[in-house]
Amino acid sequence: MRGLLIALAAVCTLPSFGATCESLRGVEFPHTKIVLAEAVAAGEFQPADQKVSPQQAAQYKRLPAFCRVAAEIMPTGDSQIGVEVWMPAAHWNQKLQGEGNGGFAGSISFNQMAGALARNYVTVATDTGHQGSATDAEWALKHPEKIIDFGYRGIHEMTTAAKALAQAFYGETPQRSYFVGCSDGGREALMEAQRFPGDYDGILAGAPANNWTHLLTAGADVTATLMKDDASYIPSSKIPAISKAVLGACDAQDGVKDGIVNDPSKCNFDASALLCAGAETEACLTAAQVRSLKKIYAGGLDSKRKPIFPGLMPGGEEGDGGWKNWVLGTDRGKGEGSSYVNGFFRNMVFDNPAWTHGTTTVDMDLQTADEKMAKHLNANDPNLRAFEKRGGKLILYHGWNDPAISPLNTIDYYNRVLAKMGPGDAEKFVRLYMVPGMQHCYGGPGPSAFGQFPTLPEKSADSNIYAALEQWVEKGMGPSDIQATKYTEGNPAKGVAMTRPLCTYPKVARYKGTGDTNDAGSFVCAGEGSSETTGH
Repeated sequence: MRGLLIALAAVCTLPSFGATCESLRGVEFPHTKIVLAEAVAAGEFQPADQKVSPQQAAQYKRLPAFCRVAAEIMPTGDSQIGVEVWMPAAHWNQKLQGEGNGGFAGSISFNQMAGALARNYVTVATDTGHQGSATDAEWALKHPEKIIDFGYRGIHEMTTAAKALAQAFYGETPQRSYFVGCSDGGREALMEAQRFPGDYDGILAGAPANNWTHLLTAGADVTATLMKDDASYIPSSKIPAISKAVLGACDAQDGVKDGIVNDPSKCNFDASALLCAGAETEACLTAAQVRSLKKIYAGGLDSKRKPIFPGLMPGGEEGDGGWKNWVLGTDRGKGEGSSYVNGFFRNMVFDNPAWTHGTTTVDMDLQTADEKMAKHLNANDPNLRAFEKRGGKLILYHGWNDPAISPLNTIDYYNRVLAKMGPGDAEKFVRLYMVPGMQHCYGGPGPSAFGQFPTLPEKSADSNIYAALEQWVEKGMGPSDIQATKYTEGNPAKGVAMTRPLCTYPKVARYKGTGDTNDAGSFVCAGEGSSETTGH
């Protein structure tokens, strides 16, 4: 970090400490243009180009006074990385929080930044070099440098800029830096740990799309099965029947019948049980639909039947964040997953906006995707030695019922880190939490609020995964089990519906046999076949 600042000082003009926020407009960075530097009074922030919900408006009203800086970073002739840095006008906690993106990125999340600023962090976010919706990848067509900006360069550049701006505004750089991201943000998080181990002290990576090329190639293979013909498509109206059958087979395996499959890896649900005995109804599946359902759970395969990427886990098919939006959609090819598959292969892999399923073989898809995109987009390297040596801490988490990215992929990456680093060394800096009943990053039938999106009010480390990460970095206290909460109707103001412990993998939460099954105190984290507990 000290070497970086010395290098920046040689090429940048930095105002002295105590300069006004507006004077930061005169800061000169390599390949960077400061486009906005303004002081924002407490409660006066109003985003001009983003829709604001009533909840977000109330959040913005609670913000303290801050210095808002917007910049465009152009490391190449085809780069235009939008970055915002928000710095508290007073009471800075001397920490930086970097914010991750989702999907194909394309925007800056003021909501996430507001959560960090309200807790007195300097916070930074980026669009990773383009503007658009999370499902839009048209910007990438024949723009290889923009793909690199999206892949890894944008996050690193925003982090460097944020630290230098903090130096300019406060006269010192952050004492600690943290990165938070889920989905593509989880991929960005692992990319930082692997490629730029000096950027962050603590990293929280949720549902990481780190094996990007295999994830989307498998998605293409599964989608091709669903789109094979009208008979193969499973209408979303049949999701309740699928959910009912899964829960009937596996819900009570943990001794508690609560609509949550506690450990789906132990669920041996057979999709054939849904085969219609007679005429097709909403309560059963045709033979073609059964084949499609098995494919969804199995995941993508190449022509030799070798797995490309694992499939989805049984449980959590229903709900707003379940299969209707992500997998099946309102009609054939209308699922959100299809949008990502099409965007990736049309605009990044084959440079052909007319590409569609069946145009190429799954083997060609995988080979071409890996050859062209793996080096830019995949964050699969299990060698985190440089990150570990500088004292970095990494916490991974994934919902067992994620309909977008198989949780088995995160388990696989975690196990490869253990194998590469050695379990003893890995335990010093990495943890994994699997979340029963959680869908993609949040939501689902199980408790899915545990501090993964750091916002007010703050909670202690035993019920807040971000607080646990900070405690690990700053006090050396490694995290144990963490209490997750399910709020009534998803609204904290309406009270708590359920709590459960999240256990350090591979331990799982087990019911003690007595007590309220909606109370975390009635469960204990234990190893497989053991009564050992992690304790609080």
